[in-house]
Amino acid sequence: MNSFVLASAPAVADKPARPAEVPRRILHRTQGRGHGGITRLMSPSDLGHLVKPFVFLDHFDDDAMQPGAMPLHPHSGIATLTYMIEGAIVYEDTTGASGKLPSGGVEWMMAGGGVWHTGGPASPGRIRGFQLWVAMPPELENAPARSLYLDPRELPRVGPARVLLGQHGGQTGPIPQPSSMNYLGVQLRAGQTWRYEPPRGHSVAWLAVSEGELGVPQRVGAGEMVVFEESNQAIEIRAEQDTQFVLGSAAKHPHDLVMGYYSVHTNPEALRQGEAGIRAIGARLGQRRRAAF
Repeated sequence: MNSFVLASAPAVADKPARPAEVPRRILHRTQGRGHGGITRLMSPSDLGHLVKPFVFLDHFDDDAMQPGAMPLHPHSGIATLTYMIEGAIVYEDTTGASGKLPSGGVEWMMAGGGVWHTGGPASPGRIRGFQLWVAMPPELENAPARSLYLDPRELPRVGPARVLLGQHGGQTGPIPQPSSMNYLGVQLRAGQTWRYEPPRGHSVAWLAVSEGELGVPQRVGAGEMVVFEESNQAIEIRAEQDTQFVLGSAAKHPHDLVMGYYSVHTNPEALRQGEAGIRAIGARLGQRRRAAF
């Protein structure tokens, strides 16, 4: 008779506890420089060098700005993205577009080889939001100008985030991406948490708060911008108060920032070309005004 011996199962060693993820470090924080209801948080000559292709950021919050407050002015070599959080603005540009941008809407102005535009509050009352400048790759920095004005219903939502530019959570924004970048408008209630996972290759990341206060885990308050260390690490965010903020991430712009007064290009010759385009459009505008009188 054969005998069978039941062997006891080998002991399973306890798995070591997974170490807690070290939060992504904040390298720089700023409250910018204010002038009236507009605060310059970033420009190409300072933090723009660290987080390019994002090169300029204004936060505007003004309950006394009057219609027609923003004079006609030019750009070349960049795109501007204006995100209205509160209030509405009227706009006009030399591509022929004009109209009214409501609360929650976005203006995308790809200046290319030159454009002039203007805007301001649609009526007295508070306006609040952000204007961002984005550096263009060489193939677009002197391309024909294009403008796009989007109603908030045209901007996809993923949880608390509105996709202003790029792709997030399987949703793609309607603005053609000039390079690999995301720009999100986010609203969190007090106590809510949110985790942002940058796409592969996005080493640049920053956020700026319009209202409220966040923990990342360091506190970031209203009117403040922070720049994170370069990596592909996720960003964990907790709202300490009801909070509205914007967040950007991107593959780093590999080109120099060659600056004019209203322009940013990748090299001096491209800047000369863009500024020549601006002057030509300005001359045509002057002729039309003289003809009108």
